[in-house]
Amino acid sequence: MQSHEVLREVIKQTSAKQIAADLGLSLSLIYKWAEPPADNSGSGANNPLDRIQQLIKSTGDPRIVQWICEQGGGFFIRNPQVVQHTGQLIPVTNDIVQEFADMLATIAKAAADNTITKEEAKSIRRRWENLKSVTENFVHAAELGRFDELAGEAKG
Repeated sequence: MQSHEVLREVIKQTSAKQIAADLGLSLSLIYKWAEPPADNSGSGANNPLDRIQQLIKSTGDPRIVQWICEQGGGFFIRNPQVVQHTGQLIPVTNDIVQEFADMLATIAKAAADNTITKEEAKSIRRRWENLKSVTENFVHAAELGRFDELAGEAKG
């Protein structure tokens, strides 16, 4: 979905007037953001989503995306690279279980004294992010049919 399409959908469900008032911008600019860019035969304006995309491309820094996700009450997980699994499925699932065990061990160690320091919280966060990444890799590979390929190879 293009950025102007996202904004058009958002404007359908919220008040363009309210958005304009909240941002101190003209109503016409808000509506222009929801139109295709001028180079696609539209009269749209460079919208905030396009600018964020440009900023991310310019810096290559994922902290921008992470910050935006946090503002929306979520978190950012980078899409995995193409996952190539050439072995059995069980060892791949064991990776997820091991990451989960590592995260629980980190939590247990941090909570042993009945407090969690800022450094311990950062360590827990790192383990949690690792677990999410390993799990996302697994799910992504499953969605791509990588494990179906393994099943076919095992039968053949």
